Amino acid sequence: MGALSIPLSDVPAGRRATVAFIGATVAQLRRLLELGLIAGTVVEPLYTSLSGKTTAFLIRGAVIALRPDTSKNIFVTLERGDTLSRLADREAQL
Repeated sequence: MGALSIPLSDVPAGRRATVAFIGATVAQLRRLLELGLIAGTVVEPLYTSLSGKTTAFLIRGAVIALRPDTSKNIFVTLERGDTLSRLADREAQL
C-alpha cells in the first residue's frame, strides 16, 4: 500500500513531510532543484505571511518562502503516525 501524496500547500504548519514528486513547470523545477528540493527531501511548513501570498518552509536547514502556485505542484507524503497518513492507509485498505 502506497502512501497518499498531497500538495505541499495543504500541509499544516509544523507538520513534517517528505517530497514524493514535483509536478512543476520547467522554470519552477529548475529553481526547486537549485534549492535542493528533490524527492526524499524533508520539508516543514513554518508559517504563512499575513497576506497569504507566501509560506515559509524549512528545507535542508534553510528557511525558504514559496508562493502557493509553486507549493501546490510539490507533492509530499506525511510522516508515519500522522493523522492524515493513517487515514490514507485506512482508505487504501478499503
